[in-house]
Amino acid sequence: MTAPDREALGTLLRHVLELLDGDVAAVYADLDLADYRPRYSPLVRALLADGPAAIRDLAARVGVTHSAASQTVAQMNRAGLVTLSPGADARQRIVALTDRAHALRPVIEAEWAATTTAMRNLDAELPVPLADELYAVLAALRRRPLRDRIADTGLAPGRATGARAGRPAGAPTGEVTDG
Repeated sequence: MTAPDREALGTLLRHVLELLDGDVAAVYADLDLADYRPRYSPLVRALLADGPAAIRDLAARVGVTHSAASQTVAQMNRAGLVTLSPGADARQRIVALTDRAHALRPVIEAEWAATTTAMRNLDAELPVPLADELYAVLAALRRRPLRDRIADTGLAPGRATGARAGRPAGAPTGEVTDG
């Protein structure tokens, strides 16, 4: 497979993520945990550290949208890793780890540590550590969203403020687009 076009940044980012997540998923499969997904680990780690939590709180804790956290929690529930119970508010669901998730803790922590070491080794081959570059990108997009930068080219006159219904200027959209 060839790498995506340099200007198709959204495709390139997704490709990199697919490679990273795919390899971590393969490690879980090698450890006889084929139904465990890399995206579960940040939520598992948050629940281990903080105890049961509302989906909204988990989303904020790990830095994903409520929708993404809700979808991941649903998958984890189907895999027998979490239970859901009603919160104080009828709209709220509280997520708690199951005994199965607690039993997997040593494997999850060992994979996390091994992956962290592997990423440090990868970072040593890069001009800038990957996480540093991604945080720099996030900061730049928070200062001035890509939509505003596109408007500066003249494609969408009158939209350079970044404001649109329900989104204040400078608010991240959470979307990755191809250039």
